[in-house]
Amino acid sequence: MALIAVALAVLPFALAAVGTTWVRITNLAILFILLSLGLNIVVGFAGLLDLGYIAFYAVGAYVYALLASPQFDIHWPFWAVVPLGALVACIFGVLLGAPTLKLRGDYLAIVTLGFGEIVRIFLNNLSQPVNITNGPQGISRIDPIRIGNLSLGSTDTLAGLTFSGPIKYYYLLIVVLLLVLIVNVRLQHSRIGRAWEAIREDETAARAMGIDTMRMKLLAFAMGASFGGIAGSIFSAMQGFISPESFVLVESIMVLSMVVLGGMGNIWGVAAGALLLSFVPELLRYTVGPMQQALFGRSIIEPEVIRMLLFGLALVVMMMYRPAGLFPSAVRRRELTRRTQAQ
Repeated sequence: MALIAVALAVLPFALAAVGTTWVRITNLAILFILLSLGLNIVVGFAGLLDLGYIAFYAVGAYVYALLASPQFDIHWPFWAVVPLGALVACIFGVLLGAPTLKLRGDYLAIVTLGFGEIVRIFLNNLSQPVNITNGPQGISRIDPIRIGNLSLGSTDTLAGLTFSGPIKYYYLLIVVLLLVLIVNVRLQHSRIGRAWEAIREDETAARAMGIDTMRMKLLAFAMGASFGGIAGSIFSAMQGFISPESFVLVESIMVLSMVVLGGMGNIWGVAAGALLLSFVPELLRYTVGPMQQALFGRSIIEPEVIRMLLFGLALVVMMMYRPAGLFPSAVRRRELTRRTQAQ
């Protein structure tokens, strides 16, 4: 653990030696880990399918942007806005979960998919007759996270620590990630976590054992959404600008793929899957183009196209040979082994 702590402490400086771009990529990868851990509660622990999870990410981001930017000339401190973003995202999770409690499989996927698109379209169109979200132009000049200072208005602030660069945000994200990991581990081994696993394995049997399945599923949606709201708030502060284009369906599919690739229900596997799908595409982006230039003298296929082809091929191979993910949870591993032996 001491070696891991030292490695995490010096990592941003090692990456900055190559280029600050890689520090930013690392920060985005940590944000994707936070999102994957939140979605893992819904998909991995409770066994529910959610294709609109990025909507909670958007809600948290816009709550922070509206309350800490010149959009309404409100500049609340981050310690008030981030919990509020998590709370609003949690409420949206309840609003999504309540009418879908009896749905399973494809029907649940379609409803959650529609919910994610509804949120994005609303954010894209809430610019008239009253300009709330500034529509497709997005919200800019969002306040960065400040610690130890009090915002007195659009310009006057008391002195404190301002997170103005990727290295500072890296350390903040590491602290938030550690807290989220602790909460996830505690949840998984609590009565609530065991109830979620029981619902995932056999909802009828769980109900027969006295578990309130409706309340537990609603709690899973709410808890998962709150993590998405926290990640969205930090993303908004870190970028300084957000627009609806940052919260499209592809992002939801990407987060779900991270959970499936790493191993649904396995906290550390999900984190590993998020890291892989965050860094490997970026590595391909920087290597595929130069390789084509060296071999053919020009780019025959766009690097983005090759990246998505390899990404899709990797998922197909995973579903064929490792359906439980790279690092499946012990429960899912036993379940798949039992099914294989039964066949």
